[in-house]
Amino acid sequence: MTPAVLADTVDRLAAAGGDAPRDEARAAFTALRAALSEGTVRAAEPDSASPSGWKVNAWVKRGILLGFRFGAIADASADHGRWPFIDKDTLPLKKVDVSAGIRIVPGGSSIRDGAFLARGVICMPPMYVNIGAYVDEETLVDSHALVGSCAQIGKRVHLSAAAQIGGVLEPVGALPVIVEDDVLVGGNCGVYEGTVVKRRAVLAAGAVLTGSTPIFDIPNNRVIEPSAGQPLIVPEGAVVVPGTRPISAGPGRDWGLALATPVIVKYRDERTSARTALEQWIR
Repeated sequence: MTPAVLADTVDRLAAAGGDAPRDEARAAFTALRAALSEGTVRAAEPDSASPSGWKVNAWVKRGILLGFRFGAIADASADHGRWPFIDKDTLPLKKVDVSAGIRIVPGGSSIRDGAFLARGVICMPPMYVNIGAYVDEETLVDSHALVGSCAQIGKRVHLSAAAQIGGVLEPVGALPVIVEDDVLVGGNCGVYEGTVVKRRAVLAAGAVLTGSTPIFDIPNNRVIEPSAGQPLIVPEGAVVVPGTRPISAGPGRDWGLALATPVIVKYRDERTSARTALEQWIR
């Protein structure tokens, strides 16, 4: 089934809701899951004509939801039942062999089938990659990191320990998170609600970005906010750190409170690149 035919089938079945033929919906989802796992279909893809540089394939999310709706609860236990799990039978774990050219270090990581991991990806335990995600070449997914449903991660990205890349299924959102090539996402960062992080950006440990988060760009004397119908976009090469801004009115001002906010303190230079370079020896 070609991607175009699959998209039409998914849209027709999704429009039918609970009345969609169960066997046909499960078969369409199985085909979608295989295409996502192979990387031939993506939840979002580069598009130079778009202001964000990305085109969202919303039908993919609708197709994934078919898998949840028409899946049956089944025993998914590991190690002959000694490690019990229960999940929808439509959502197995991804089967990976040595020929895939990725490393999954022992220690409790999980990757759902329907996620694509390119050659050279390293998964440190425990981490989790959800269905619909796309993780490109030589990216490192560190311990306790999450790559949420349909998130798109570029080449040579470092998702540091406990970094959280949000998905689009729960909570529901139209746009997946996009992290482009050569980005460093620091420890305990959170990137959510369709935020686009452009190439070579650096998110310092603890920075949190959402679809409604303004970013204060000190070098350019501006505030970056999402425009109508467009996501929040972190500029190329921006170095973003967690900061605060005071509440200027009401009890919050009287109490001396401040809100957390991300701040661009500079743009990437040779010193930053040297400090954030991926270590080739571990590959």
